[in-house]
Amino acid sequence: MLKHRGFPGRQPGTDFQFVIRRANPRGITPLIERARFKDRRYADRQADLYFMAALWNHFGEEPFERGNLDAGRLSWLFGREVVPAEEPFDPVSYEALLRIDADVARASFPEVFDE
Repeated sequence: MLKHRGFPGRQPGTDFQFVIRRANPRGITPLIERARFKDRRYADRQADLYFMAALWNHFGEEPFERGNLDAGRLSWLFGREVVPAEEPFDPVSYEALLRIDADVARASFPEVFDE
């Protein structure tokens, strides 16, 4: 499992985790597409915003390996702002390649892309 050095481990001042320390010995958590509803808590929406900013600052539009990125947090963006960068895509692989769909991410999180 690739460890993304320099990537924030969590959102400052919260317990929202962004990376995992080690591979899960009981099996890899699959990436799934989670629905984000308008009535989500403010803290959850802020965690999505901060995570998207961290992804954009660390990877930009280049494809990146899933590695030690937290599957739970990544699943909130998966299928919209973060999409597979390879076919066939394996949602239970730490080596799976992902990329940021910049157009969708700009529409969803304009604060991240404001200069």
